[in-house]
Amino acid sequence: MRVNEEAHASDDVNEAIAGELALLDPAVRASRSEAVRLLDPEFVEIGASGRHYTYEHMLAWLPEHAGSAADGPRYDPSAITGIVLAPGLVQLRYETDFDGRRARRTSLWRKRDEATGWRMFYHQGTPVPPDTD
Repeated sequence: MRVNEEAHASDDVNEAIAGELALLDPAVRASRSEAVRLLDPEFVEIGASGRHYTYEHMLAWLPEHAGSAADGPRYDPSAITGIVLAPGLVQLRYETDFDGRRARRTSLWRKRDEATGWRMFYHQGTPVPPDTD
């Protein structure tokens, strides 16, 4: 990879991380228009609960879900890393703590064009049992 490509890859990962962090923000989670901006229309999630969500399910569910209230518990992310898998496709991995419950998470972000920008295409959360490193 040439230096130019490395810088571009770093920008892509940073943009995906910014989107991921935005989706953890209660104000963004509570706003359908913000969620529409950040979720790909082909979005799919396998939640830490084991539930399967589609784009429409997530848009309806997100504002009512824990972590969406300004005065409630928040997702606390840590150790976010990312890698460019292909042009326009970034994988992120990280861990969250939510009200004492930990989960390891991975998401795929894709960029189809400049107009839509980076959007989350896939997300999966896996619960971390207590006393696990």
